[in-house]
Amino acid sequence: MPPSTAPRVDVVVPAYNEAGVLRSSVRTLHAYLASELSYRCVITIAESGSTDGTAAVAADLARRLEGVRVLSDPARGRGLALRNAWASSDAEVVAYIDADLSIGLEAFRSLLAPVVAGRADLSVGSRHLAGSNVVRSLHRAFLSRSLNLLLRVALGARFTDAQCGFKAGRRETLAPVMAEVRADHWFFDTELLVLAQRHGLRIHEVPVDCLDDPRSSVDVVPTAVGFLREIVRLARDRRSRPATRAGAIRA
Repeated sequence: MPPSTAPRVDVVVPAYNEAGVLRSSVRTLHAYLASELSYRCVITIAESGSTDGTAAVAADLARRLEGVRVLSDPARGRGLALRNAWASSDAEVVAYIDADLSIGLEAFRSLLAPVVAGRADLSVGSRHLAGSNVVRSLHRAFLSRSLNLLLRVALGARFTDAQCGFKAGRRETLAPVMAEVRADHWFFDTELLVLAQRHGLRIHEVPVDCLDDPRSSVDVVPTAVGFLREIVRLARDRRSRPATRAGAIRA
């Protein structure tokens, strides 16, 4: 049993049309958090715009598993789902992991520790650090590295992996940043990190093991084009807001 003084952690699982994997993933995550972590954890399933019965599966999980809640929104968007879930949480620390659990759960300790200890404001997984083990298609790996290189060149990013679906931070510290994030879909992660850096937040990166789900609903080419448009937007915004000196902390 976690000590009563341990910080409360809300782990959000964004879910869009994840009926096929959600039950198994949430049960696996629930068992891991209860047995392996010393924090008081809750799980929020943030369902958004699903059409395959995901909402019903999520509701059933919440009925059966202690410490699981559901937020449903008819509007589709991972960023929108995460923003709403984090804003409605009363936990000291908010986190998230993608519904397919493509990131190895054993990295949760490393993700949460620097935030809980006060050494970082935002902790993020990276598939591009030494010590990470990644199995993914060549075109996805190339696209990921290309986009992160573009972020460094165009926006001065000092983190290595903008899109890894594995992040945690202090809710109150992230609130001012979240208020400025405009992206509602897949660019949410990138904009959150870029703005966190501009606000001078301490960003900690941890290497992760990752096995990409080949059934992912992400349409690579349109998503990449959308990223480019959003990067241009952030580059323009950068001119009107001076950056605060901050850096990414490697694990």
